[in-house]
Amino acid sequence: MTGQSMGAVQAIARQFPWQRYQTFVDIGAAEGGLPVQLALAHPHLTGIGFDLPAVRAIFDDYVGSFGLSDRLEFRAGDFFVEPLPRVDVVVMGHVLHDWNLDEKRRLIARACETLPPGGALIAYGAVIDDERRANIFGLLMSLNMLIELPGGFDYTGAQCSEWFVEAGFRQTYVEHLAGPDSMVVGIK
Repeated sequence: MTGQSMGAVQAIARQFPWQRYQTFVDIGAAEGGLPVQLALAHPHLTGIGFDLPAVRAIFDDYVGSFGLSDRLEFRAGDFFVEPLPRVDVVVMGHVLHDWNLDEKRRLIARACETLPPGGALIAYGAVIDDERRANIFGLLMSLNMLIELPGGFDYTGAQCSEWFVEAGFRQTYVEHLAGPDSMVVGIK
C-alpha cells in the first residue's frame, strides 16, 4: 500500500492546508506511509495510525526508521467498532472502496462525529470522474472491488461529496492528487 499510495500521499502533504491543523489520524494506516510523509513535510503535526492490532509492529518499525516515533503513534482497533481518535483531520486512503454503500456512509458519519467544528475528512483513492469517462483506472478498480469484496465499489467525486454532506459536512471539494488518485475533502 505504501508504494501504491506514495504519489498521492506526497500530494496530500503538499496540497492540503495542513497549517490550519495540528493533529490527524490515518484510518487503515498499514505501515504508516501517509503519517510519515505528513510528519516529514509538516513538523508541527502529530498523528495516529489506526489499524488492526496485527499491523502495530510493522507500523512502529517503519515510523521508527524515520525517527518519528515521538510524533506518530499506533492505535489498534476496528474502525467500525472502536471510537475513532479525536483529531483535527481524519484520513481514509483506499478505504471507502472496500465497503458497501451503507458501510461507506457509516464510516463517513463516524468520522464526522469525531471531528471538531472546522475539522476535515480526506478520503482518497482512484476517485472516478463524474462523467465516468476519463479515469479508466478508477472504473477498473471499481470492477475489481466488486469482484473481490461483497459490496465494495469505487465512486465518483460527486457521489462521495453527497455522502459527506449527508453526514454533516458543510463544505466539500474534490482535488486531483497524482496518477488516477484524487481526494474528496469534507470540512465540518
